[in-house]
Amino acid sequence: MSAPPATGLLVIGDVVTDVVALHDGPPATGTDTPADITLRPGGSGANTASWAARLGADTRLLARAGYDTGEWHAAELTKAGVRPHLRIDPGRPSAVVIAMVDASGERSMLTNRGASGHIGVDDWAPDLLDGVGRLHLSAYTMFAGPGLELARLAMREAAGRGIPVSVDPASCGPLREFGRERFLRETAPAATVIPNREEALLLSGASDPDTAGRVLSARYGTAVVKLGADGALLAREGRIVARAPAPPAAVVDSTGAGDAFAAGFLAATLAGGTPEEALRTGCEAGAMAVAQVGGRPKSGNFTLLTPIAGLRRKLHH
Repeated sequence: MSAPPATGLLVIGDVVTDVVALHDGPPATGTDTPADITLRPGGSGANTASWAARLGADTRLLARAGYDTGEWHAAELTKAGVRPHLRIDPGRPSAVVIAMVDASGERSMLTNRGASGHIGVDDWAPDLLDGVGRLHLSAYTMFAGPGLELARLAMREAAGRGIPVSVDPASCGPLREFGRERFLRETAPAATVIPNREEALLLSGASDPDTAGRVLSARYGTAVVKLGADGALLAREGRIVARAPAPPAAVVDSTGAGDAFAAGFLAATLAGGTPEEALRTGCEAGAMAVAQVGGRPKSGNFTLLTPIAGLRRKLHH
């Protein structure tokens, strides 16, 4: 009798201290603007890992935090159910993002990469892939030289073990600066790309998300395009094979919605879900994320645990 497939998820990404400021109008120049301000653990990679763990996936995170808040970040990840492989940088503070969120839930961000910008091959160990069924990369890691070397090494070792790789392009600004062709070349080992609408259009050169999904899936194998309030689509080998609508949601803060979607999609896929089930789970996780402040899951709102568990039973039987 063959052993069941490995279902662990290893995320390589960033850990960030998020300062979230909710405000009603544009910030006033030269004076005060009233806002509700909260401090939250964040980071695209850490958010995805936390959502995936809370949704039932066996999740590990490789990241680097700073001397100032590293222990707090490790504790928050552990509380969320993640197994953190978190190196504390003794000479740098943790990354910080100041997210200014307007009344519609849209955000503008000021970013200091801090320790996250210095993660590299010294943080890697081959046994990180033990029991892993999927390696997921947040492209923020790749936008600095040491992180790019780490991504190359991790993808190479994953390929050597037959472990599929997925990548989230992260953000249009740094992606555009990194370079479209360069990104496509560096992420060629990945079997799945999970961009949002704008990232998909940028990477594909297409003018609409359907065409973008087909173009990117012809290159990677699978492309999952996040469409916000319009749901998501999945294309394979140049053909759209699944779509899912977005559940109704009262948008409070869009921070981490794409990270939550990726987590739901990956958790359901690792549990044996069909493309439709994985897309639906991703959309539901994204809807939960936008209905709260901050990019991490809160306790008491994980209605997806039962369907994920059901998919896992199907996988093992």
